Amino acid sequence: MTSADIDWDVLHEAAVAVMEHAYAPYSRFKVGVAGLVDDGRVVVGCNVENAGYGVALCAECGMVSSLHATGGGRLVAVYCVDAEGGALMPCGRCRQLLWESGGASCLVMSPDGPMPMTAVLPLAFGPEDIDRITGGDRG
Repeated sequence: MTSADIDWDVLHEAAVAVMEHAYAPYSRFKVGVAGLVDDGRVVVGCNVENAGYGVALCAECGMVSSLHATGGGRLVAVYCVDAEGGALMPCGRCRQLLWESGGASCLVMSPDGPMPMTAVLPLAFGPEDIDRITGGDRG
């Protein structure tokens, strides 16, 4: 799927709408994210902070949980926004989550436009690295 095939406006609207539900009483930095799944679903997430700062959940964590809770699949495109609705790049941890859930061809909206995960997280570590060592036996 190419960037032209994706309705980025729908993803942006869904990300902005869910961002309003973010729980960010400490940083006051609300984040929302929406992802297009390969079966056409749109999954969303918002950040959820905690008084123990290290256990806060990024919006992408919620979105990936929603992806799996609603049937799984692969992310095709992701749009993350800040409290003003501007495109926001995922943190490093979340880039790894997106790689695992969407792979190299998943597109991420950046402030400069859509980017493939290969540009967002170059030389990424993924399941194939584990399979190479374990012979595919992950259990």
